[in-house]
Amino acid sequence: MDVHKDNDMQHWQEIIQQISQSTGKKFQFLSSMAVGGGCINAASIINGTLDNKPVDYFVKTSRPGNLSMFKAEAAALEAIAQSHTIRVPVPLCCGEDSQQSFIVMASLSLVGQANQYQLARQLAAMHDVTAEQFGWHINNTIGATRQVNTPTQDWLVFWAEQRLGFQLRLAAANGYSGRLQTLGERMLVKMADLFQGRTVSASMLHGDLWGGNVAGLADGTPVIFDPAFYYGDYEAELAMSELFGGFSTDFYAAYREIRPEEDGYALRRSFYNSYHIINHLNMFGGAYHARAINMLESVLAQI
Repeated sequence: MDVHKDNDMQHWQEIIQQISQSTGKKFQFLSSMAVGGGCINAASIINGTLDNKPVDYFVKTSRPGNLSMFKAEAAALEAIAQSHTIRVPVPLCCGEDSQQSFIVMASLSLVGQANQYQLARQLAAMHDVTAEQFGWHINNTIGATRQVNTPTQDWLVFWAEQRLGFQLRLAAANGYSGRLQTLGERMLVKMADLFQGRTVSASMLHGDLWGGNVAGLADGTPVIFDPAFYYGDYEAELAMSELFGGFSTDFYAAYREIRPEEDGYALRRSFYNSYHIINHLNMFGGAYHARAINMLESVLAQI
């Protein structure tokens, strides 16, 4: 890990001022330590004192111009925290200067895996929090990709226009035409068949629930972070959790005690995850092209 001392005070000056302003107390910066983050932003723990009392904060930074991304993240964390269902890092402030945009959060000691039983039950409770429309009042990001959340009454319209359709249009702009677009257009026409006889509620969703965005405190208390928040089908959240792993069989068993698996979920899981695979294609290219095509072909063959 890279440890920064007072010699990079200029880097932290605006953050120091924002912390002091947000808390109403003088924050004295002492040191910082880079920590493992994602591929989008840098992350650090900063140490200091607040009115002469030791305090730590978790800070994510990105290039200038990304303040709106961090404001959306802060609003999402606050919404989840206010649901009183599952633990999230509490956001303190966001800001921007000529060097960077940033978000400051309470620092949590994430030292291991979340208790899977507790995680499942708390996630199910979060999914019980619903809205009148799908989407959200703030647009945000999924990874590095813009995610549009315009509130919509109809779930299939929302998914067609702002999720799968959005990613397909972006893929076309990135040069991925041909078979992917043909299959995608067919899916947009046929996807209603996956929901015959099923009513979808607008559940509160983390939106990017994979193993890297979940951890546990020392006692196993689950903490989720880095949301791509919106209100949508809870199955879309479960599907994402299965895409890259990181959740135990105990997690799914505990969740299904509360919400038994609905008929047709296995096929809808692949349908929902095609959104994330095409997003990975748009961000990283490479092998995701073939995987996206194979996923769409498989779902269409079973409708």
